[in-house]
Amino acid sequence: EYFKEEAEDIDAAHAELRQMATEILPMAADVTDILHDYRKRGENILFEGAQGSLLDIDLGTYPFVTSSNTTAGGTATGTGFGPLFLDYVLGITKAYTTRVGSGPFPTELFDDMGKHLAVKGNEVGTTTGRARRCGWFDAVALRHAIQINSVSGICLTKLDVLDGLETVKVCVGYKTPNGEIFRPPIGCDSYADIEPVYEELPGWSESTVGLTSVDQLPENAKAYIRFLEEQIEAPIDIISTGPDRVETITLRHPFGE
Repeated sequence: EYFKEEAEDIDAAHAELRQMATEILPMAADVTDILHDYRKRGENILFEGAQGSLLDIDLGTYPFVTSSNTTAGGTATGTGFGPLFLDYVLGITKAYTTRVGSGPFPTELFDDMGKHLAVKGNEVGTTTGRARRCGWFDAVALRHAIQINSVSGICLTKLDVLDGLETVKVCVGYKTPNGEIFRPPIGCDSYADIEPVYEELPGWSESTVGLTSVDQLPENAKAYIRFLEEQIEAPIDIISTGPDRVETITLRHPFGE
């Protein structure tokens, strides 16, 4: 991109950066100290991670990973807020599975159902603009993510995307040439020979959009949520039923409120 371009004026760039510094430096502070001051006063602190757990450079599906630690442990290494000070870890997952870009995806759907999930769920990457790959809920992958993050509870999003389906499927294991396994294989090459093992559950015709109480959910939607909890071995504490923040069912508040 820079081939045969004019060379940068180093002095001008330096002067521009010094001007920026006069505005930025007053806002600089020891964030670690600030966080611990809040902690000692008993204030609520929320750390938000980015990207999925299996994109973690150490624990993800290498080489299809990002360049940093995306698991909850990154909170401590990135801020100086020790892991024992964390009271609750909220894992966020959709009611089905998506992935952007290349990499293993055992439950990916290449049929009309995959297209349906992508269209109804508006599955386009927020930053990249790339279409997300879609598939059924993978309880094996999520159970692994829960372990490596010490997840306290799950926020289940986009439940409404499954509205109207006659049946829904959940991957509960992987079939390999050596038998069935219930945890992700080690190394991306191992994914080439696995097939998802599905449990099929009845769907629901009623709309879940905008519901704010678990009692309002269709019975089959409740059964789906209970089944997921059994499979992932963690409670679903929050259920998102739409894009607005009020379209939420909170069963257990992360701050205990």
